[in-house]
Amino acid sequence: MEDRRSAKREDLKRRLIDAAEKLIEQNGLRDLKARDITSRAGCALGALYNAVQDLDQLVVLVNSRTLARLGQALHDAVPTRSTPEETMQALARAYVNFAVGNVNLWSSIFSLRPPKGRDVPDWHQSEFAILIQEIIKPLSEMRPDLNADQLRIRAQTLFASVHGVVQMSIYGKYVGTPSELLEGEVEALVEALSRGLQPAKTAQDQSAR
Repeated sequence: MEDRRSAKREDLKRRLIDAAEKLIEQNGLRDLKARDITSRAGCALGALYNAVQDLDQLVVLVNSRTLARLGQALHDAVPTRSTPEETMQALARAYVNFAVGNVNLWSSIFSLRPPKGRDVPDWHQSEFAILIQEIIKPLSEMRPDLNADQLRIRAQTLFASVHGVVQMSIYGKYVGTPSELLEGEVEALVEALSRGLQPAKTAQDQSAR
């Protein structure tokens, strides 16, 4: 009996996540309403709170699914044989394509603000590592002098640089790159960043030239 009840609860949770995901994809996070979700999932409004804690937790579950998809897209984009610079470019293109092709779901990853006094769950925070883990390998080849912590921080900086350009372009804010030029401008940015990642010449290197 308990197994049947648990299976029904998991099925309800899945339907609610599916419904919330589709509504966010169509209308964005701002317009998401519990009543619309439960209507689409085919259950009573109160059933939502039997399956998840609240609407914020449901959005976290949707965002977790989106992060997994994005991480897989980045992983699949890594060429089998390539230079570190080519890998960086492939990752950047995959990120741009995912963001442009899934604007509302992608935006939801970074837009959720839990109520005051409540943090995003640790397990979900740890999932964001998927955004930088593919960057670390080519970066380590370009900068073998950096230790693991330094590589992680530098990878986060590289990700933030590309993400910022994509975000400003998509939302057309201030000096955002026109959407039709976005991919080319991100390519130019990554090229410039890759050149800047080369270790600085030491005095000994320069005197040997």
